[in-house]
Amino acid sequence: MGFLDDMAESSRQRLQAARSALPQRTLVERCAALPPTLPPARGGRFDLIAELKLRSPALGQLAEAGTDRGARVEVYARSGACAVSVLTEPDRFGGSLEHLQQAAARLAPLGVPVMRKDFLVDPYQLYEARCAGAGGALLIVRMLTDPQLTEMLDCARSLGLFILLETFDEEEVERAAAAAGAVDADSNQLFIGVNSRDLQTLEVVPERLSGLAGRLPSRWPRVAESGLETPDDAADMARAGYDLALVGGALMRSSDPAGLLTRMLEAGRLARA
Repeated sequence: MGFLDDMAESSRQRLQAARSALPQRTLVERCAALPPTLPPARGGRFDLIAELKLRSPALGQLAEAGTDRGARVEVYARSGACAVSVLTEPDRFGGSLEHLQQAAARLAPLGVPVMRKDFLVDPYQLYEARCAGAGGALLIVRMLTDPQLTEMLDCARSLGLFILLETFDEEEVERAAAAAGAVDADSNQLFIGVNSRDLQTLEVVPERLSGLAGRLPSRWPRVAESGLETPDDAADMARAGYDLALVGGALMRSSDPAGLLTRMLEAGRLARA
């Protein structure tokens, strides 16, 4: 078993515990009372999803104890991020639904949505995300069967959540596109991404991003994930055909995340133009 298998099993265990503590019908009722969500604000240009990630199995500790998470996500939003990804996996990434809820509350006045990033395996976890204030969620195609993908996408649409479908190879790109097409997903509500880090081995394969860029359907925004560290990296991805980049580790390690985010956006947009 690899890392992704371990995370899937851990997710199922957390799901079981959460269901025992709070029935899904209660989450459904709470979600029904919430105001509408907002998709990432995009204008047909290169954009960036910034990530709050306290630690990573591949990169180690990324934030000191006592880090002001609210201030961090607000810096991201005010520097131009169109959305903020928040890790909620507790054991290996140090995240929680509380972090997601806090970030959502902080960014709501700015109109910037937060995205739940976790190893989601069941619609219940999308209801959890929505109740915590999320406007979107990440789904890892490799973790889900085709019927599960369809079920999750249908649930997300009913909740008004945008979805980032994460892929690792050409077959998964095709599966993602087929699932998105089957539910007739709107281009404002669905993104297809390629992760350069293999979540079984945790190895980064940078050429995966350029190699798969041409295989991604243009109907939905294309997202380059992992391994982007510099403005030049953002420019390379924009030239390769990506519409967005998801950046976590580089921003978390930077002493000037606002400056780095701004420079990456500027470089990507200049290359795109």
